[in-house]
Amino acid sequence: MTYLRDPAAIYAESFATIRAEARLDHLPEALHKAAIRMIHACGMVDLAADITGDERIAEAVPMALAAGAPVFCDCEMVRAGLIPRYLPKGVETLVTLSDPRVPALAQSLKTTRSAAAVSLWAERLGGSIVVIGNAPTALFALLEGLAAGWPRPAAIIAAPVGFVGAAESKAALVGSPFGIPFLTVAGRRGGSAITAAGVNALAGAPS
Repeated sequence: MTYLRDPAAIYAESFATIRAEARLDHLPEALHKAAIRMIHACGMVDLAADITGDERIAEAVPMALAAGAPVFCDCEMVRAGLIPRYLPKGVETLVTLSDPRVPALAQSLKTTRSAAAVSLWAERLGGSIVVIGNAPTALFALLEGLAAGWPRPAAIIAAPVGFVGAAESKAALVGSPFGIPFLTVAGRRGGSAITAAGVNALAGAPS
């Protein structure tokens, strides 16, 4: 079988194809690198039209990481997608979904475990980086907590996926009054790989 085998050549051709085919005109230049990585993660150049964000996030994420801020992830798959070599040594990536307190907390709050797990972030949320790639209810819970006075994170990268609440939660993020730099994907599409890819780009991965 004949196919491209050289990893460097595959990498270069992949990103060259994205640059040639994706329309990024609507995005600030500062977000192009993240958008290209997010498209690469899913193989859909038309995703570009749904990517939106605040250009300040391109500075907010590296600054927060350099300061040693923790990275809160809504699920293990998101955390697994973060490339360690682009994170400064000692930076914590935290997932509270499997915390033993979560099932009872979800029951008492009458919500999902993903949303209940977010409530455990509040104490260390200030100046952190929040990454939500799976559960729309986690993003809703974060926004509700911020409205209730939780400390504000330095940046929010959120592209939860699905048919119930995904588009609505991300629209709520875009329209939120908190002034927190964000990156998201409008509509139903998203997911852990796309979200983690955006973080990796903002943290320094090339594209």
